[in-house]
This record gives sequence, C-alpha cells and structure tokens, in this order.
Amino acid sequence: MKRTVGRLADGREIIYFDTDPAQVREAVDTRELPPQAPASEMRRDPLTGEWVAIAAHRQSRIYKPPAEMCPLCPSAPGRPSEIPEADYDVVVFENQFPSFAQGIPGEESTVEGMPMVPSAPATGRCEVVCFTSDHNSSFSALSPSQVRGVVDVWADRTAALAETPGVEQVFCFENRGEEIGVTLHHPHGQIYGYPFVTPKTGKMLRVAEEYMAQHGRHVQADVLAAERASKRRVVVDSEHWTAYVPAAARWPVEVHVVPHRKVPDIAALTDAERDDFATTYLDVLRRLDGLYDGPLPYIAAWHQAPVRVGRDLSWLHLELFSVRRSADKLKYLAGSESGMAVWINDVTPEQIADRLRG
Repeated sequence: MKRTVGRLADGREIIYFDTDPAQVREAVDTRELPPQAPASEMRRDPLTGEWVAIAAHRQSRIYKPPAEMCPLCPSAPGRPSEIPEADYDVVVFENQFPSFAQGIPGEESTVEGMPMVPSAPATGRCEVVCFTSDHNSSFSALSPSQVRGVVDVWADRTAALAETPGVEQVFCFENRGEEIGVTLHHPHGQIYGYPFVTPKTGKMLRVAEEYMAQHGRHVQADVLAAERASKRRVVVDSEHWTAYVPAAARWPVEVHVVPHRKVPDIAALTDAERDDFATTYLDVLRRLDGLYDGPLPYIAAWHQAPVRVGRDLSWLHLELFSVRRSADKLKYLAGSESGMAVWINDVTPEQIADRLRG
C-alpha cells in the first residue's frame, strides 16, 4: 500500500494508506484548531499494582454527532472533518483526545499525601483507524482485499508504535455498537501504545511461563490442537487460522481467532496468513451478525506481544466478544464480575458454537 504522511491543523499526524500507488494526497486541513496540549496522567494502584490512566480532557470529546457532521467522513465543501481529503481507502490519525500521548509535561512523582501511589505522565500514543470512507458500511461489509489492506495497516502501525518513545505494548481494537459505548458510528477502530504491559497480558504471560515450565509446550499450542481435534467449539477452520469459542468463555458471545503458527504480533504475519485471515475473519463477523438477525455489538481485541518483554511466550490472537446475551437482553458486568473479576456466563460455549456454525 502507498503511505502518505501529513499533518492536521493542530499538528497531529495523519497517514493515508492507498491501494493505488499513483494516488496523490495534498489536501490541507483548513480548520482553526488550537495546538495539541495533552495532559493525561497515570497512577499505580498500590493494592493491585495496576496502572490507571486519568484523562479528564476526554470529557469534551465528540459524542454521537449526526451523520452529516461525522468527523471520520471525508471532508466536503463547507464541512471539513478530521480527514481533509474528499475520499480515502484507509486512514490513520492521532486521536484528538488521547488517553496516552507524546510530549505530556511533568515527571515521575507520587500523588500528594500518598507516597505509596506513584504517578507519571501517561506517555504513549493513541490513533484512530478509519477502515473505509463509507459512513454506512461496517467491517463485515468490507471485501477480503479491503480487510487485507487493514491488516497491513495494523502491521505498519504496530511496528511504528513499537518504536515510539515510552511505548511498551501496542493494542489494536475495534468497538462496534452503542451497547459497547461507541459514540461515532463510522466504521473505525483504535490503536493504543501503552507505556506499560497491560494487566491481562501480564497475567497471560505468567500463565504461559508456568505451563511451559510444567509441560515443555506453549499453552496456546495445546489449546489450539485440542480445539481443532475436538471440533466441538470450532466455528471456522482455515489453512492458517482457527476461530473457536473458548471452553471457558466469559462472554455470552466470544470467539478467539488464532493463527496456527506462533507469532508475536501482526507485523510478523506472512502474506499468506494475512490473506487467509481476511476471509476467515469476514466469515466469523458475518456469522456473528446472523445470530440475532442484525449487527451484533462487539469488541475485537488483538492480543500482541509486549515491545520488550515476554515476546518468546506470546502468541498473537484476536478475541471477539459481545455483551448481547439474547436478541433483547444484554450482559451487564454486575457484582461478581465487576467486584471480584469472577465471571458467570449465562450460556454454554458449546451452545454458542453450535449457533455460530449454523
């Protein structure tokens, strides 16, 4: 893909990814925007050891604008948006309201009166990825070649953010549906460059290390082999990928899409693996939308290796899950899940796998 880098009116970076190598991108952002002044902070919980980002400026971000004012659509005469061009294939730009960013003032310290609570600027990077210029489309409506293009963009940004100062882990994800909390309906995802290894990744790495010490094999390798042999919870099985409902699924709809080869991140995937993912993933998404005869709200989360630690224990995979537990009911994280992180599922993984296969 052709890659063209530009700047928005407030200095944020924007990158166009085009399938046509002759495409020229010269449009200028004509908006009057104040310079970026990110002020996110992070504090470490002394009881759990987990970092919490505090980004009060995000309260003023755009909230459910009408379609004609969508900031992710291409710019039109009299209606400039976040994308100055009149059309695009895939575009990435720095989030206007980032949770993590470069150049945040301040230094490592502790919270006033709480010497056991470290604090620091939330250094990192947050990007928005627009999958298509078509406001009324969705990821599941993309063609395999369009999805392949998005995979290449994820790989490009994973490699770039891994080299960004302060970034320790790169997280590519998509939120879809108001039930998930989406405030912009244009098909898009996000990429976070965290300044620490996330709690979930840290836990998975510890479990993988313990399993390797006990069995001499990677836990994901054994899980994948067992799921493919059983076929009981497998939804789609292709040449390079298997999509299955995990045997201990937390969510009422949950699917893991796992490459057959152990790779640390998206950037390490071969051309053949990227091509195969495009068709496999579209198959999964369309099955999800068929569950309740309409667009299923979901989160699609890529689990990638941290930048500097645990790469030999990491196994790239995509986790999709939904809060919808029936056509007219949602799964709420109530007392047990929110208070104790003990999940209680209302359906069996086998039931969901049967429905998705059908």
